[in-house]
Amino acid sequence: MQAFRNFWKGFRLLPSAWLLIVQFFILILSSISNDSHISYRAISWVLGALALLLIAKVIRQSPAFTALGLFFVSGALLFSILILLGYREPAIQITAHIFESLAYFYAAYGLLRYMFADRYLTKDEMFAAGAVFTLLAWGFAFLYNICQLIDPNSFIKPEHIGIKSWLDILFLSFSLQSATGLSDIVPSGAAARVIAIIQMFGGVMYLAVIVTRLVALQYTRHSPKD
Repeated sequence: MQAFRNFWKGFRLLPSAWLLIVQFFILILSSISNDSHISYRAISWVLGALALLLIAKVIRQSPAFTALGLFFVSGALLFSILILLGYREPAIQITAHIFESLAYFYAAYGLLRYMFADRYLTKDEMFAAGAVFTLLAWGFAFLYNICQLIDPNSFIKPEHIGIKSWLDILFLSFSLQSATGLSDIVPSGAAARVIAIIQMFGGVMYLAVIVTRLVALQYTRHSPKD
């Protein structure tokens, strides 16, 4: 019982860390599983739902918590359940991705406000910095998925025609946001390119601002007290 209490205490104090862990497991699952298999879809939904619940927790503890944030999370969960049950029409998938992207972006906004409200650097700020980066990358990945659901030729990949896998889209999103440019997928549709431009600009600005902020917090923490 004491071990469970310690676990719950750590979870409550560091929800951003658990969000990073869940997203890491989703990445591993995406690399080793087949999207068409029912067990993969079930496990993916469970992990995705857990990520959304953690996002709800993050939103609740941040200054940006409002009913709007929980509305995004609830909508994403509802339409994700419909997709899991076999309702995979493009309109339902697009609606689910809209809610998911809004939930991820809103959580990132809440965490950013939370980090900039603190005066000292803590362990939670370090995890929050990583969580914001992954939240933004996931949010943009959902937008890219919407693009290719509307226009399957929104992205070009050598020797691959049509809808790209979720792992491909996520790899593109992280490549653009980190400004590494390692992806073999190229946005070709107008909407996809506009979103890519916004993400590249936002990714570079985020890295610059957050590094500056963390350094400032660390300096404040160790500066002499008057």
